[in-house]
Amino acid sequence: MNTGISSLRSYCTSLVSYHRRETIEVKIGDVPLGGRNPIRVQSMTTVDTMDTLGSVEQTIRMVDAGCEYVRITAPSIKEAQNLEHIRNELRKRGYTVPLIADIHFTPNAAELAARLVEKVRINPGNYADRKRFETIEYTESSYQAELDRIRDKFLPLVRICKEYGTAMRIGTNHGSLSDRIMSRYGDNPTGMVESALEFLRICEDEQFYNIVLSMKSSNPQVMVQAYRLLVQKLQEGNFKPYPLHLGVTEAGDGEDGRIKSSLGIGTLLEDGLGDTIRVSLTEEPEAEVPVAKALADRYTHRKGNPIPEIHHYPIDPFSYTRRATRQTANLGGHEVPRVIADMSGRQALTPASFFAVGYHYSVPLDKWNISDMACDYVYAGSNPVDFEIPGTLGIIYDVATWQQRRQQPRAFPLFHLPDYLASTDRSATLNFVRTDLSQLTKEAVARVTQDDTTVLVIDTQNEHGYAELRRLFVELMEADCPVPVVIARRYQGLNEEEFQLYAGTDVGGLLVDGLGDGVMLSADQNPRLLNATAFNILQASRTRISKTEYISCPSCGRTLFDLQETTAKIRSRTSHLKGIKIGIMGCIVNGPGEMADADYGYVGSGPGRITLYRGKEVVKKNVPTVNAVDELIGLIREDNLWTEPKLETQPV
Repeated sequence: MNTGISSLRSYCTSLVSYHRRETIEVKIGDVPLGGRNPIRVQSMTTVDTMDTLGSVEQTIRMVDAGCEYVRITAPSIKEAQNLEHIRNELRKRGYTVPLIADIHFTPNAAELAARLVEKVRINPGNYADRKRFETIEYTESSYQAELDRIRDKFLPLVRICKEYGTAMRIGTNHGSLSDRIMSRYGDNPTGMVESALEFLRICEDEQFYNIVLSMKSSNPQVMVQAYRLLVQKLQEGNFKPYPLHLGVTEAGDGEDGRIKSSLGIGTLLEDGLGDTIRVSLTEEPEAEVPVAKALADRYTHRKGNPIPEIHHYPIDPFSYTRRATRQTANLGGHEVPRVIADMSGRQALTPASFFAVGYHYSVPLDKWNISDMACDYVYAGSNPVDFEIPGTLGIIYDVATWQQRRQQPRAFPLFHLPDYLASTDRSATLNFVRTDLSQLTKEAVARVTQDDTTVLVIDTQNEHGYAELRRLFVELMEADCPVPVVIARRYQGLNEEEFQLYAGTDVGGLLVDGLGDGVMLSADQNPRLLNATAFNILQASRTRISKTEYISCPSCGRTLFDLQETTAKIRSRTSHLKGIKIGIMGCIVNGPGEMADADYGYVGSGPGRITLYRGKEVVKKNVPTVNAVDELIGLIREDNLWTEPKLETQPV
């Protein structure tokens, strides 16, 4: 695929300066979306839709937290009817927040809801189709017959929305693509985009344009590629520039959910894409709102020093390809991205200092225990390390300190680029060279290219640092420089959540495009948080898997068990299973589809009952909730993937 300037501008105005994509304005009650309006924040209720007062009270909490749209599930006619009572009670209490009906499988519920609330969300994957994970062979005529069938089912809703002034979101989910779409286009971003465009063409034929589009996935890499491709296809097909709803679906809870969301949503915001945000956390919905606001507010007044424009992006933005580099020590080449823990600001380093970054020293046994999230290097700065270190760990010193300790095993220098260019006293095996875009001249690139012991550590002081580092990578690639690169970012004055969100965007966005062979984060936060954030960013970008991954839906009125409690229970017993993906879904609507990427699935199938999946296959139905976690672990044991959790050694 051509990724030059012409295709680049199909989805993004500029890769180095923030320009929000221009869209049509969509009317959603008295809170319009797109156009010149700010990026809107929304969330979804988790209370049973038939609980009118409970839904109202939760909606009020969400609005008071800053939520501008509230989505409520309407899986059947009775829930759709009750939206009117919820809306009336909210209006009675002085709340005019636009309500969005969330529809799956049931066109008649959508048609009723469209007469009652300000917006309906339909999923092309299950509005007129059923998913059985079947491969179907279509001729052109048989496929057209399917499109005609969909048109007949969908047209009544389009006409009702047009008559009542109701907005619509055509929301594709990666995990619930229809068998028809997957058979023709594949289980990929192309299939996601085509799924939405089939429905969009019907709307435009009816001259109905009050539409928002979304391309959600639990995999941020897939999600980013799908939104970019959607925008390009809208332009190529001469569609109107519809606003975009951004979200990583089933992101999970805690720091995992925040980092996963920031990686997907933040990367697209950097591209200027996105008009409304929903952060899907397995937490109370009002907890989602400040996270979404923190992501959006960063782009309210986007500033930064000017960066030379990118006229040709040597990365395909619609599929993942890692930048080709040579291997230097254990960095670059086919090695996973490495994590460097910055401990240069510590007053002194002891074995206990390394506990926070995954190395646990046992005094009685006189040995190191190494966790799955143990960093690969420690940047000690000018601090001497006067004790025996684990055999898997490297120590990076400032040059003057390294020169005094060069005989120490696995000790390496960190140069600033001007010092590196002027020096001949270097390590024979591995030299880290810190630089930024302003220093990276053609001569400097040529020098580091010729030295196969170098690894660049790239940094930026630009407030728009993501774009500057993106430009720096382009400089290296255009010069055919194969040197491995560690992405270094320094943050000050941020709270814990802001740090996770900003780092997730700034570092994760580059990794999603295949850029980066290592990560080094610095901030006024504790070392444990810095180390965990680096590993979580690598995990979310699917570039280095170091722990169990949970694909957990954010709960809604369809949920058949306590998602937060259940997720915590499953996590507590399985979090040591490195590399396994477990889907935890509240009901059958989001179950088999949204967790299609998971190795195992735990899905609500009825009150007090769970269905267990191995991949896409149902293994056990109607398992009592009280036994379900044990049964899940039993499946993992059957597949010989179970290991007993290790007992942690406390620091000395």
